[in-house]
Amino acid sequence: MTPSLPSFARPGKIICVGLNYRDHARETGMAIPGQPLLFAKWPTSVIGPDEPIVIPPCSAQVDYEAELGLVIGRRGRDLRPDEALDHIAGVTCVNDVSARDLQFADGQWTRSKSFDSFCPVGPVVVPLDTIGSLGDLRIRCTVNERVVQESSTSEMIFGAAEIVAYASRSVTLEPGDLIATGTPAGVGFGRTPPLYLQVGDTVTVDIEGIGALTNPVIGSKAGHPVEGGKHEP
Repeated sequence: MTPSLPSFARPGKIICVGLNYRDHARETGMAIPGQPLLFAKWPTSVIGPDEPIVIPPCSAQVDYEAELGLVIGRRGRDLRPDEALDHIAGVTCVNDVSARDLQFADGQWTRSKSFDSFCPVGPVVVPLDTIGSLGDLRIRCTVNERVVQESSTSEMIFGAAEIVAYASRSVTLEPGDLIATGTPAGVGFGRTPPLYLQVGDTVTVDIEGIGALTNPVIGSKAGHPVEGGKHEP
């Protein structure tokens, strides 16, 4: 089996894992969770490589999150960790774009992470039997070629098999479903000063063995467009 471009037939489900990197937990000052913290993004948030991330007029704190994505290949429910990897068809890059001001105001995450264009995916889906172990892949995010996240999947608290098995206890996993496995340290809201995406930015998620997912950032055409701004040095 060889790597293939994602079809972008929308996944039936997008399941995400919050606070799943030790270095990210440290930067936020939060305790290591005892089990995966799952939340969802709406499938209409998915875009492909080079498609624009659109900043909505209602948010001034849009953040990037580089993540390893798991693409489900076989239907499964109540899976054991030792059989979960057999249900993963391949892996890809995901940017779990998040409107932080709305996330913190709402007290839950669905709306803030599900705006149209808030789930860039790509550039390819690499078959699991091609990439080998998922336990120590370099993961990086750049904004305008500035490295803002640099880590490894070895920092993950829960590995791919644990996540898939845990998710399958709640919902039936189906072919094409996407699981985003969490982000490492370096997110915009955790920086001093904070670093939020601005109109005109370019964001790239790069994961070892998969490739680079690049997306420009634009303002919304609905209502009043968000004005571009300059980042702090």
